[in-house]
Amino acid sequence: MNLRFDEAKATQVAALVLKLRGGRMHYIKLIKILYLIDREGLKRWGIPVTTDRYVSMDHGPVVSNIFNLITDGDKPKPIWSRYISPILGDYEVELLQDAPAPSTDRLSRAEESLIAEVYEEIGRKNRWDIIHNHMHKLPEWRPPDGSSIPIHIRQILEALGEDRDEISATLKELRSAIAVEETLAPVF
Repeated sequence: MNLRFDEAKATQVAALVLKLRGGRMHYIKLIKILYLIDREGLKRWGIPVTTDRYVSMDHGPVVSNIFNLITDGDKPKPIWSRYISPILGDYEVELLQDAPAPSTDRLSRAEESLIAEVYEEIGRKNRWDIIHNHMHKLPEWRPPDGSSIPIHIRQILEALGEDRDEISATLKELRSAIAVEETLAPVF
């Protein structure tokens, strides 16, 4: 079960993290922070912030669609590429200097606060510290040996210690949100 990926919202979340960091960050560190933001959103509210899906990769859990926006140079990224650079020579991404600041209209105040809180807790750490001392210790992560393994929201909720009833209720709410998205989505 996956929410419809909202590139605009994901871009706003990533841009806010980059802004907190001074505008530039190693892309691996960025995707780890974004995963931790979503994980905390699931813990607090039963819904992730970025609307992404998740996979285990060698360096820990990853927000998969955002990872692809960053690393797939040939894929169209109509919103992301207006605000965030492709990977630079030092594997960093940055807010584009000549672009207007992305809006935060898709983020609630609570989500903005959560983003700032997670960044404050972990954003100043070295990416290898985040990977080895945080990401590799998350119970939902499995070493994929050079590949990727999907991480389901149920696994994250179980790792967070939610009981069976709470997990069922959260998944039911997410299924309802997905059904509403599908009903309201434009048809092309």
